[in-house]
Amino acid sequence: MKPIVLLTGGRGMVGRNILEHPMAEKFCFITPTSSELDLRNFGSVQNFIATHLPEYVIHAAGLVGGIQANMEKPVDFLVENLDMGRNVILASRNAGVKKLLNLSSSCMYPRNAANPLTEDLILKGELEPTNEGYALAKIFAMRLCEYLHKEDEELQYKTFVPCNLYGRFDKFNPKYSHLVPAIIHKVHEAKVQDKESVEIWGDGTARREFMYAGDLADAVMKAISNFDEVPYIMNVGLGFDHSINEYYKAVASVVGWHGLFTYDLSRPVGMKQKLVSIERQNSWGWCATTSLEKGISKSYNFYLKSL
Repeated sequence: MKPIVLLTGGRGMVGRNILEHPMAEKFCFITPTSSELDLRNFGSVQNFIATHLPEYVIHAAGLVGGIQANMEKPVDFLVENLDMGRNVILASRNAGVKKLLNLSSSCMYPRNAANPLTEDLILKGELEPTNEGYALAKIFAMRLCEYLHKEDEELQYKTFVPCNLYGRFDKFNPKYSHLVPAIIHKVHEAKVQDKESVEIWGDGTARREFMYAGDLADAVMKAISNFDEVPYIMNVGLGFDHSINEYYKAVASVVGWHGLFTYDLSRPVGMKQKLVSIERQNSWGWCATTSLEKGISKSYNFYLKSL
């Protein structure tokens, strides 16, 4: 009989990439929609987990968005993500679930911390203001997993801290999208409308580490296939980054747009650099394999089909 896995956020980008992974067929995934299970309601979550009794819980659900969305609705990004994390983690504990993988975010790291960002730097400095609410919620969930394991060593409640992600099933609406899907949409529109230029926020020198979501799915599948060996908190990333300018150039090459880039220096750009350390990941024996060009090509093909 296949092990039962409760996957929250199964309709999101990360969730869908997990479900289409070749190894997913070895498990019985339960993926309730938000209409079937409101993760903000503790009673509903507790009843659901107690009824289905999964062997593993993967918490991938969350309210996500780019700088603009985080700045416009900080309360929602704090409260909704905090409620979902608390409810899923505590309900799992109450139902006797021993193995939980909490998917977090590298926004938990201090804004001025030295790069590459090692796991011990969390809570060692001021957070980036543009997504502070989201970061606080993620820190809460990570700490809750740590506290539960401290109280009961049988609870293997572990946290992955992925770098920024993009890929198939991403959000391309400029109001909600992160950097790479936002660039894909913007450059595609420039090509369709025959625009001569595309505007970049800031000077384009800020650096970001974006990993293809299918690679994170691969790390998740490796984790639940041998959960005992997974570190209790671990970055999941590439170990290298690119400038904003380089992402725009890579997307323009894939899309086939040959215009010029202009710069709006009045716009917020967030942290100057955010590169995670992958020392623990390397020791665990895993690395991402999708190149930037291949990942953008897959993402752009998905975007075209969704138009």
